[in-house]
Amino acid sequence: MLLQLKDSGELVKVIDVQELINPNHDVVHAQEQEGQEEQQADSYKKENLVFPSGESLPRCWLDANYRNAKAS
Repeated sequence: MLLQLKDSGELVKVIDVQELINPNHDVVHAQEQEGQEEQQADSYKKENLVFPSGESLPRCWLDANYRNAKAS
């Protein structure tokens, strides 16, 4: 799955989607999508990632207690 870094707009390819959707993990391992060569995997904080459309990640992927928190 491709996601985008909020600050730079660069695309990263998430290695393990289960790690992404698990709200108990605050980082994911992904590879930057630069050029044609495969890049080294790196860690990225979920809070710094968005979908390529600019849409934020679902709250249930970020907060394990999302059901218990008051809606703002």
